[in-house]
Amino acid sequence: MVIQLFPVWALLLSALAFFQPDLFVGLKTQIVPLLMVIMLAMGLTLSPADFKQVLKSRKAVGVGVLLQFLVMPIAAFGVAMAFGFDTELTVGMLLVGSVAGGTSSNVMCYLAKGDTALSISMTAISTLLGVLMTPLLVSLMIGKSVDVPVASMLISLFKIVLLPVAAGVLINTFFSKFIRKAEPVFPYISMFSIVLIIAIVVALSSSKLVEVGLVVAAAVILHNSIGLILGYWVTYLLGFDAKVCRTIAFEVGLQNSGLAAALAVKFFTPMSALPGTIFSVWHNISGSLLASYWSRRPVTKDTPVLSENSYPDKGQLPLSR
Repeated sequence: MVIQLFPVWALLLSALAFFQPDLFVGLKTQIVPLLMVIMLAMGLTLSPADFKQVLKSRKAVGVGVLLQFLVMPIAAFGVAMAFGFDTELTVGMLLVGSVAGGTSSNVMCYLAKGDTALSISMTAISTLLGVLMTPLLVSLMIGKSVDVPVASMLISLFKIVLLPVAAGVLINTFFSKFIRKAEPVFPYISMFSIVLIIAIVVALSSSKLVEVGLVVAAAVILHNSIGLILGYWVTYLLGFDAKVCRTIAFEVGLQNSGLAAALAVKFFTPMSALPGTIFSVWHNISGSLLASYWSRRPVTKDTPVLSENSYPDKGQLPLSR
């Protein structure tokens, strides 16, 4: 119940940070350590077997990762241009679009009767690829307008993402019995860390939040919707079954926006972190709503899950939570 109320905690702490920014501004230097904690927690839930799953679902993983690093960056840039954002906000949108899939996609996938093993594998692979892809995509799409420190971002992503995840996998591999006992605590650690990151970023950009907050929120909602819709329908049109389509929709539409916000603060400006901050809250709301909708719909091999004809009989029970 506490985890499901993540958006509520994020909104409450964000409101406190907005009205009392001095409580959080001094924690700016803790954003990166907090993110490393999240990545470590993710790594502790993974094992070499999760990466072997990639070999069993090569086509699905390939399509999902391609959509992840194609649809979201292009959509971010298009939305930023359509809304007439300045360089700071455009960088922020691109960072959100260029990072890997968020770990919340695994939970949403489970609730939506998707392929959870595939979801975990895709999150792991896109996280590793994102170390290279994120700075390169941002540099490619806006490098002429702003100095993008590609080399520094690569080094930071290696430290923030790759090392903690690898450490988590190793610890889980050699101390799996102990990790299994402690695993129920990991989601709470991750939730506390991301909520605190969001609050810090809100505090840092509170002075400008009133001016652009609603506009950025609209852009973020549109960006997230594009990812979810194209993630589902492109894979459906390519012939994948409903379980895979639901899985890839979440993997494409739900981003590691906490990482995007952290990179924005570290390498650009607090204002650039605003899209990532709002995305962190919104994609958990949209993901939860979509997961709830899909949990009450049957998963068939050939019928599109968004079709009215695919609804189950009223007697069928939704996935237990």
